[in-house]
Amino acid sequence: MPKAQRIPMARQPSAVATAKGQVQPGPKWAGRAVATAARNLARSGWLLRGATGAAALVPVVALAGILAVLAERAWPAIVYNGLGFFTHVAWDPGSSYGNPVRTGGALHQAGATFGALPLILGTLGSSAIAIVVAVPVSVGAALVVVEKLPPRMANVLGLFLEVLAGIPSVVFGLWGALSFGPLIARDLAPLVARHVPDLPVLNFFRGSTGNGEGLLTAGLVLAVMVVPIVASTTRDLLRQVPALPKEGARALGLSDWEVSRLVSLPWARSGIIGASLLGLARALGETMAVAMVSGAFLGANPSNIYLPFTTIAATIVSQLDSAFTDGTGFYVRALAEAALVLAVITLVANVAARLLVRKAGGVALPVGRGI
Repeated sequence: MPKAQRIPMARQPSAVATAKGQVQPGPKWAGRAVATAARNLARSGWLLRGATGAAALVPVVALAGILAVLAERAWPAIVYNGLGFFTHVAWDPGSSYGNPVRTGGALHQAGATFGALPLILGTLGSSAIAIVVAVPVSVGAALVVVEKLPPRMANVLGLFLEVLAGIPSVVFGLWGALSFGPLIARDLAPLVARHVPDLPVLNFFRGSTGNGEGLLTAGLVLAVMVVPIVASTTRDLLRQVPALPKEGARALGLSDWEVSRLVSLPWARSGIIGASLLGLARALGETMAVAMVSGAFLGANPSNIYLPFTTIAATIVSQLDSAFTDGTGFYVRALAEAALVLAVITLVANVAARLLVRKAGGVALPVGRGI
């Protein structure tokens, strides 16, 4: 008998026949169509443009949302405080024992008075001290690392700079409150106060030196926090300076200092300015470190650089708990107004930084100056 032949099974068609004889696409055909459409969409670049455009809008939407929420919450306080918020020094949430009072549609405790002048001056003053101290130290450290130290030692020092930049601010605040502040009050502040000339313009540097909590301590702690940011950025910028201009300047007889002053620093000038203003933004918004070493002095301006003071950020973090106890909610609205002022100050500083960097970046390298 002939052997039974094995009949192969037919492959499953990619289309399904209907009762009327029409052919409809099957699952394989649909999968290939989706894959082809996805490849065409990716090749066209529309998906990438849409994703990047949406990502670019996220910071703008987030910033607009934050400002809108702050403005909405602070509006009753803005109406109640008026321009006196920027000129008055008293900071009093009012008496919680009396009946609330309504003024101009804003419900608040009786006797509530909010003046942010000491907060604004403290924020600007401590940040100014930090930048004045940190920028020369940072640029000098970056020059030494790039121009003088051996590569291996420079890498080790750069590692320490990066580690210092990552230390939490509360650690700096605790160090300032327990060690650095008392050291300043015991050794540095009395020395400066005794030797400053007795002139009216310098009286801010004379007088009582306090106990280590004050404007000078906060400014120096902020400077220590800003130095790693400015120094590491300046180091990376100086490493990108071409070698030929520096070698040419040395061949013309310039010293190392003159090469750095006339070639390296002008070449990286716009980047150094940007790094400095980045450090300024860090100092303006620093909260915990300043709150721990400032003394949280509300309602008056310090009479000298050594006495306690406060900033906008430190006031918000130190007064928020007590503000929630205000049944009228007006204290929270006053803090929201202070936060809005801080946001505006930071935005103005960043816009000014962009303009300054753009102006400095358009200046030509001063080749030949001073030779």
